[in-house]
Amino acid sequence: MRTVRPSRVEIVEVGPRDGYQSIVPFIPTARKISFLRRLVGTGLRRVEIGSFVSERAIPQLRDTAEVLAACRDIEGIVPQVLTPNEKYGRAAVNAGSKFVAFVLSVSEAHNRNNVRRHPRESVEEYRRLIAALPDGVDVRLNLATSFDCPFDGRVAEDEVIALLDDLVPIRPDAEICLCDTTGRAAPDHVDRLFARAMDRFPEVSRWALHAHDTYGLGLANVYAAWNRGVPVFDASFAGLGGCPFAPGATGNVATEDLVWMFRRMGVETGIDLDALVPVACDGAEIPGGLPGGRVRHALSAARTT
Repeated sequence: MRTVRPSRVEIVEVGPRDGYQSIVPFIPTARKISFLRRLVGTGLRRVEIGSFVSERAIPQLRDTAEVLAACRDIEGIVPQVLTPNEKYGRAAVNAGSKFVAFVLSVSEAHNRNNVRRHPRESVEEYRRLIAALPDGVDVRLNLATSFDCPFDGRVAEDEVIALLDDLVPIRPDAEICLCDTTGRAAPDHVDRLFARAMDRFPEVSRWALHAHDTYGLGLANVYAAWNRGVPVFDASFAGLGGCPFAPGATGNVATEDLVWMFRRMGVETGIDLDALVPVACDGAEIPGGLPGGRVRHALSAARTT
């Protein structure tokens, strides 16, 4: 398979969802909206602004509908919302969402812990949701635990491919994101799984990687996916994150770290790193947050010496 390494990549900012969801002290809605404005001001466009999900499960995101409504007044933003089932997917669309990210887990243990369903049941929920979507709604499909499960360990590549065999035909034009939920993937695994998936599903035009940096391999895994031809990457400003359903998982790779790496490689992101670093520094100070990443420290120190 011939690999074309993208000369420009899209970074999807997921901090306002993945970065916030494990924070216990409630972040005021106005502050969430302020961060969105500042993030978009750096050149970021697609932002996962929250999730339509049970308020009891993730109380931090109970204001997602209000945040989504505020996005109408933020020029340039493409608000993406996460949903784990048909019910909340419909709620997202009814609230005005034009970009829905449906998530299910390859691992049965994780999917049952997350949404109390077998993965095959989630496949059918995805099928029903897609059938019900009106025209004009973009779709991303997130496959959590594509590489590793917090309960069962390494996930077999064959399991991922088998699940995609059922999912891809439902919406072939959906963007498909393979997620390293625990951060335990390694670059060779990332390269091999994307190579298999791309070869088997040539009809999928947009692949993405959702990487965590729990074991310090987030950037290496992003590089492996880019080297295989993946053009879309999730990241979280200040490296904020952590999954309530994946014990020990820290945040996504930091957005500023990705921008720095790609800039040094000569790959366009459209993001102003000088504008992003102050936002990341403020994000790292959110009470209860778990920040990560290195670039904001290095650049901030360089500016003061």
